[in-house]
Amino acid sequence: MGVEQAPTKQGKEAAKGLRRSAAGEEKKIESRKGSDFAKGAARVEERSRSSDGKSPDEKQKPKR
Repeated sequence: MGVEQAPTKQGKEAAKGLRRSAAGEEKKIESRKGSDFAKGAARVEERSRSSDGKSPDEKQKPKR
């Protein structure tokens, strides 16, 4: 849930804290890795290929 969609003040604060925490963790990993994480669709492609070597498109094509 995004910060704007949180129904309560406590929820908004929790969402902000989670976002800050995730950003900090990402920076630590990127500095250790030596390069930035891929973002958006490139990230999905990267994660998918690293798990089994197939792209998301290859996984969703029906087998005939």
